Amino acid sequence: MQKILIIVFLCAISTMVTGQQTPFRIMSFNIRYPNPEDGFNYWDNRKELVVSMLQFHEVDIVGVQEAFRRQLDEIKAAIPELEWFGVCRTDGTTQPQPDNEFSAILYRKDRFERLDGNTFWLSTTPEKVASRGWDAALPRIVTWAKFKDLRTEKIFFHFNTHFDHRGTKARLGSAKLLLEQVKTIAGDIPVVITGDFNCSDTEQPYRIMIDESNPHHFKDALTHSKLPHHGPLGSWTNGFSFPGAPGKRIDFVFVKNDVEVLKHAILSDSWSGRLPSDHLPVLAEVVVK
Repeated sequence: MQKILIIVFLCAISTMVTGQQTPFRIMSFNIRYPNPEDGFNYWDNRKELVVSMLQFHEVDIVGVQEAFRRQLDEIKAAIPELEWFGVCRTDGTTQPQPDNEFSAILYRKDRFERLDGNTFWLSTTPEKVASRGWDAALPRIVTWAKFKDLRTEKIFFHFNTHFDHRGTKARLGSAKLLLEQVKTIAGDIPVVITGDFNCSDTEQPYRIMIDESNPHHFKDALTHSKLPHHGPLGSWTNGFSFPGAPGKRIDFVFVKNDVEVLKHAILSDSWSGRLPSDHLPVLAEVVVK
């Protein structure tokens, strides 16, 4: 009887520890919009590769950029266990006419419950649909969701974004606004940010994100990973031509508030000369403590 009680006790402790330390995999992935001018690299020729990346690397949550509604529907049809959340940047709806870009969040619905979520625009009027900020060429957005991990009962936020590709002032303003909005929306709850920031880790918007003099700063998942980074150090391919162009790390995963990073990778998988996108996906394995 005593042995049985000891075994039960040890199993209970093991379950508690395992539950508290159950990691999940989160990815930032600019999947490139379906541009017919891409020819060989058009979406119809790449979509199976994108799906394969998500399945093989066992991604639990992915923040995508440049995703048209059509692309979201096709990914979900191929991976039905994924649900997605977000609105289009041009009109704030889920059924834009014509189709345009989402910075959507896809997540495994058997692992996570979405408790809340919304979108704001990267501008001086973040609640105004389709507003453009500063010198931005296009309207840019942040999609966020509040999740409960059904395995651990832990609560966390995921923010996903895509900064402007032309506006220098817009990227600076976007970084500052993002930090302010995360503080207001998430408070001290654990947060993960994914995004295409259209700037490298040597530029000012990145420095704003990780500035330790700001109490609301984030940590770069690459530099805080327990296991050394895997893969190239660039996430841009220079238009499908180089898998991980040197000095072009412009896609990031950031964490704060008791999110521990176990692994970090930039994935340069390719198939017979074809890449899944003109950006390489960034993958982090994390634990919400």
